[in-house]
Amino acid sequence: MELRHLRYFVAVAEAENVSRAALTLHVSQPPLSRQIRDLEDELGFLLLKRTAKSVSLTEAGRTFLNEARAVLQHADEADKKARAVASTEPAELHAGHSPTLTVEILPKILRAFHWAMPNVHVRLHDWSNKDTLDGVRGGRLELGLITAPPRGSSLRDLRYEELFHQRVCVAVAPQHPFARRRSVPLIEVAAEPLTGLTREDYPNYYDLLSIIFSKVKQKPRVIEEHDSMSGIMSAVEAGTGVAIGPDFGYSFGNRIKFLHLTPEPKPISVGIAGTKGRLSPAAEKFWQCAKEAVSAK
Repeated sequence: MELRHLRYFVAVAEAENVSRAALTLHVSQPPLSRQIRDLEDELGFLLLKRTAKSVSLTEAGRTFLNEARAVLQHADEADKKARAVASTEPAELHAGHSPTLTVEILPKILRAFHWAMPNVHVRLHDWSNKDTLDGVRGGRLELGLITAPPRGSSLRDLRYEELFHQRVCVAVAPQHPFARRRSVPLIEVAAEPLTGLTREDYPNYYDLLSIIFSKVKQKPRVIEEHDSMSGIMSAVEAGTGVAIGPDFGYSFGNRIKFLHLTPEPKPISVGIAGTKGRLSPAAEKFWQCAKEAVSAK
């Protein structure tokens, strides 16, 4: 049984004439009569008494008419409420990200998203990983493109999906003695002055360093902190020290050398995070575009 069957039946019952009902519904009479008979066949009893010029309701038909009207009213109300909600969907989508990590995939995500939802403007927020996660949890952001914290349990309250892995390397200036090598032992890197992210804004970075250097006795010495990876790489290029981080070779060209570490650390997981439960249609579409952008790499 479909809603159109109920609408056809109500129209015929109120008009007490199939021809007049057909005019009201803008359909031809034979299909309308057939639809009413299909409804009666499905129910297993007659709704209408038919004569040559008119129709009238059976007792069962009168009862069914009241219920059919109620169902149609509820359906119309549901449609109006859903449309009202749809019309108030936000015209903006707020997403946090790290430019260095997402430089390859973000243009692809935005291109696909704008094609799919041209009326939704994406506002990107260049925040630290911690601030992005706090923003998602606090409702200031709907989504975040993040690096998964080394201790993944901190994401249990969020919806998270990994998009890709980034190899952990040591970044050095082209004139640094390491630059002639293809890989460097961790123990040698530990003896070098390091430049790193600010501890207050990027506590997970120091968790990562702790895990990476747990296999060697000498611990790394961070002599300079910056609030972005681009700041760190500028310091590395200037010869201030070396740095531990993802392989960003595609972003810095010949300015920086990215060398493999031995033993090689576990790769960094880069993914997308949002609140658990229902996301807005725009956020769901952005999530889908992110997955498709990675699969097309």
